[in-house]
Amino acid sequence: MSQSLGTLRHLVMLGAGGHAKVLLSLANASRLHVIGVCDPELHRLGILEWRGLAVLGGDEALDQLDRTRVGLINGIGQVVGSNLRRVLYESAVSKGFQFPSLVHPTAFVDETAVLSQGVQIMAGAVIQPDVTLGCNTIINTGASVDHDCNVAAHVHIAPGATVCGNVQIGSGAFVGAGATVIQGLVLGECAVVGAGTVMVRDLPADSILLGPTARSRSVPDEKHKEGKQ
Repeated sequence: MSQSLGTLRHLVMLGAGGHAKVLLSLANASRLHVIGVCDPELHRLGILEWRGLAVLGGDEALDQLDRTRVGLINGIGQVVGSNLRRVLYESAVSKGFQFPSLVHPTAFVDETAVLSQGVQIMAGAVIQPDVTLGCNTIINTGASVDHDCNVAAHVHIAPGATVCGNVQIGSGAFVGAGATVIQGLVLGECAVVGAGTVMVRDLPADSILLGPTARSRSVPDEKHKEGKQ
């Protein structure tokens, strides 16, 4: 089950970086109608077109859109130490906008999976039975989430990562490219599993697991504070 387009007829991209490029490719492959992009930097530079889309303006351009007919695509990528993607999503939702869930045609999503608003599932990803994905979560290129996993809001499962069955992932967590989370574990809120790391035990909130030795350390105070804003 997913948060579908419903009555929305058009989509607008927020942001014009690398993540937005991948999402535009997804939208084109799915034959979705993206009518423009909102990006403050493009607007400041006077750029009128981005990858064939009209530049509608900065964030203020959202005020001119019909919320009942135009949905949004969150083109801001989620990176460790920044909560910009989450802030932008929550701000737009508070104004009445919807972010339909997006699934690339080459991804496999079991019919029992639950996709919340704004979920983005990229090319080649696999979502197995009875998985729940929270709002604004990214399942990136070639990543897999196995049966009975519960993934909270604002999570990023990076390209090629593997999340085995019955894993619980807290809000704002990040699983790096090529990482593996073994079955039945708990990944705490805003915790980070580094690229290529194999997680073999529970990881507390606000911790980082790095390298093949799988040692953990606390998130620096500055990043912790930013993630809590």
